[in-house]
Amino acid sequence: MADDITISFDGQEIKTQPGKMLLEAAIESGVYVPYLCYHPGMKPFAACRMCVVSVEGQRGFPTACTTPVADGMKVQTASTEVNDLRRSVMEMIIAEHPSGCLTCHRVDICGPTDVCLRHVSVNDRCVTCPKNERCELKDTVRYLGMNLESPLSYKYREIPLEVADPFYDRDYNLCIVCGRCVNACEQLRGDDAIAFTQRSGQALVGTSFGTSLLESGCEFCGACIDVCPVGALVERDHKWDKPRKVERTICPLCPVGCQMNLEYDGNGTLIRAVPEINSPANQGQACFKGKFGLQFVNDAGRLQTPLIRRDGQLVETTWDEALDVVAARLAEYSGEAFAFLTAPDSTNEEHYLAQKFARTTMKSNNIDQTSNTQPELTLGLEQSLGYAGATNPIWDLEKAACIVVFNSNVTEEHNVVGVPIKRAARKNAKLVVIDSREVELTRYAHVWLRPAPGTEQLLLGGLLKSVIDQGFQKDEWLAENCESPATLQYALSALDLDEIAKTTQVSLADIAEAARLYGEAETGALVYALDNIQPKLTRDCVLSLVNLALVTGNVGKAGAGIYPMRPGANEQGAWDVGCVPERLPGYRWVSNAEDRQALEALWDSSIPEIPGLGLTHIIQGAANGRVKAMFLIGDSPNLSNGKLGDGLAALDNLEFLVVCDSFLGAAAQRADVVFPRATFAEKDGTFTNLERRIQRLKPGRELPERGARPEWRVICDVAHKMGAPGFLLPSPSETMDEIARVAPVYAGVSYRSLTNQGGLVFKTDFKSPQPTQVLYASQEDRGLQWPVQDSKGTAILYEDGFKERRAEPITPSYVTGEDESHTDFPLWFVPGRVLLQQEREIKIIEGRQNSIQRDELVELNPADAASLSIEDGADVVVETANGRLAGVALINQAVPVGVVASTALFGQLAVDLQMSEEAEPASRVPGLVIRRARVGKNG
Repeated sequence: MADDITISFDGQEIKTQPGKMLLEAAIESGVYVPYLCYHPGMKPFAACRMCVVSVEGQRGFPTACTTPVADGMKVQTASTEVNDLRRSVMEMIIAEHPSGCLTCHRVDICGPTDVCLRHVSVNDRCVTCPKNERCELKDTVRYLGMNLESPLSYKYREIPLEVADPFYDRDYNLCIVCGRCVNACEQLRGDDAIAFTQRSGQALVGTSFGTSLLESGCEFCGACIDVCPVGALVERDHKWDKPRKVERTICPLCPVGCQMNLEYDGNGTLIRAVPEINSPANQGQACFKGKFGLQFVNDAGRLQTPLIRRDGQLVETTWDEALDVVAARLAEYSGEAFAFLTAPDSTNEEHYLAQKFARTTMKSNNIDQTSNTQPELTLGLEQSLGYAGATNPIWDLEKAACIVVFNSNVTEEHNVVGVPIKRAARKNAKLVVIDSREVELTRYAHVWLRPAPGTEQLLLGGLLKSVIDQGFQKDEWLAENCESPATLQYALSALDLDEIAKTTQVSLADIAEAARLYGEAETGALVYALDNIQPKLTRDCVLSLVNLALVTGNVGKAGAGIYPMRPGANEQGAWDVGCVPERLPGYRWVSNAEDRQALEALWDSSIPEIPGLGLTHIIQGAANGRVKAMFLIGDSPNLSNGKLGDGLAALDNLEFLVVCDSFLGAAAQRADVVFPRATFAEKDGTFTNLERRIQRLKPGRELPERGARPEWRVICDVAHKMGAPGFLLPSPSETMDEIARVAPVYAGVSYRSLTNQGGLVFKTDFKSPQPTQVLYASQEDRGLQWPVQDSKGTAILYEDGFKERRAEPITPSYVTGEDESHTDFPLWFVPGRVLLQQEREIKIIEGRQNSIQRDELVELNPADAASLSIEDGADVVVETANGRLAGVALINQAVPVGVVASTALFGQLAVDLQMSEEAEPASRVPGLVIRRARVGKNG
């Protein structure tokens, strides 16, 4: 680069960029300088003093992490004086750290998995440290070649271990107070759950509020664990185990598409998940699901052999017999009597083969995913702009001057997306949250618009009208990029902001302020999930959000754009490859003869011309007998959480049900044939995340020959048994090649092109002490963001304008949802959940597992409280059709009339997940669902 400067380390010249610190330049160039408090992505802290160097022309020994590079700088990293100083500093560190792992006379011959043979009274032996042979401190001492007989006396802190909070253990006797965990929590995550504390005048680390992570605002993301250089913070599962193999893959639990480095022991057991620091999707971050929720791959209860129903019971059988039965029975149900439902964590290749099987072999367009409960989530994007996907990369959100989050519980459902949002808010970006619920991001919001349920679309109309009334529309940009923009402005003129404020119960001042913050921002981003939006309003809400972006010119530039938060991990990919009832691969239309003919020629098979049933109608069809046979992948919580009615009862009504699942769940128990399914950790394939990024899954575990299989192979096996052409056991790579031929947005995508997007990042010296994330990060895998042309992806859609077609603002209907009376349940119950409520009293019930005890507050508007004769502080109970909640009444003018609200702590959810007996609890996190309710006095 033209502005590169030259510096030298120990006589070796390197190129770097102005503004970097010496330590950053050293890491990137492969020059090792010891460090224990710095970590890539965080600000320099200079707590450990390990990175001292000498610089020609400067006095003393500056720390490399705080010294900016300068052209011509000459640095000595390992002179005698420098190393002597480091050893002196290290002696002070290990004087307060158990060091038996360093001084044992057997240390050179004792393997990391050997049983310690020293006397039982020795309490600081190697095997009592969970970071044995993965400790940066221990490795740094070895690197420095220290004489381990320190002149300083060792002082054990005698601090009780903290092992009762969910997921991970804390042993502050091992802490070196480097500050990494504190800085990771604050700088990387935007939280404050961990802080510097003191004990008897000694600086330590602990919870920032209270004594338990449950009350300190911890979101259990594991970032502190990932940066800890010693054994002070470690995962509880497989705490003592050492990795023998590491494989990078994609987390299957949400559509963010986090790259994870999975550690395996010598038996192939998954022992740990470490987020990839150079991943463009997650940048070294994970969430409570991805960090602690992947252990299901080790579950002893996983299915290993096919099952077939005989005399009403599921019994084990061979693969051949199971495949023969399925092939014979499915032949009886071609056409609309058959439906195929894939799983949200099926790969692109599996989604593609599933829809191809349904359409060509079974002659049915009844194909969908079990997560696709909001099929209109991106249709407005496609109709108005051209593509059905997010316009910008996830981490563009950190660059936004204003972010509007609409009905999206980001912290729980798409956790890592919340990280750049919180970082942006901390850097003075304006955050507007539109949600009836109190969710975590409302704590960071400059404006929280809290509409009455069912009035969200009307509120968006008011917001858009206020943007235009205040003169924030970009007329020149609209004229250049949009068709008939004046039509939209004309339609909005009929809206009355006073009536909107009255109906939505959001004040005119708040509407105007939110409109001002978004309208005057140089870059504005929209994030939406449509949580709790009534079906009749979903399409219009999306159109309104798109119009808001268009009117302000927030499309086609960095720090702006629109982000639909899909519910399924690979739902974007499923839509891309045609695993939906009305669309063929590449967003071609089933009803379009030319689109069908193009694929019929490639597949050498006819395709039904009538669009099929989507998820909701497939379940309804199973219940009423229209759908008689089904091929189901996985066991979706949507079958039992009410989103699809009584989905399990509908499955009971089928004449023939095939389930491919890893566990014998509720759906598999109802099946006629069950195929054991491979997990993500045993699959080769690709996912496409919510920012349109296509990324590789890579298997880290081997499958037994007669054991579970990935569903792509099961589909091909069944098709082969049925004599269908085009399914001759292709590899996932070959399937992707076919996808690239039929889906224009995937043109140029291949496993080779995906591999070529990677590159060497950190020139890691594996013989030198390094943080775990740095050790794993030498190779970068960027994937490809579609549309892909000539093996090059597209990070920001429409960045060069709307060349193929101009954007089309579509005027939605500005109406409200259901307002019919509900005698039994006259109110709306609006649940919320946040990380921290410092103003509330809370008691931690200590035991083997900590838990939260407190009276939940039930908030009501004064008008509702008066009509129900409920006084502030009264004991009340909220009842819905799904359960009840007891609490204490709080009269709150901010709560809309007709709403009863209650906000829980995230810590309790963490406890529930830790204690869950579900095989895959992280995939079944209960959402914050608004329901009809009634409130009365308790007792």
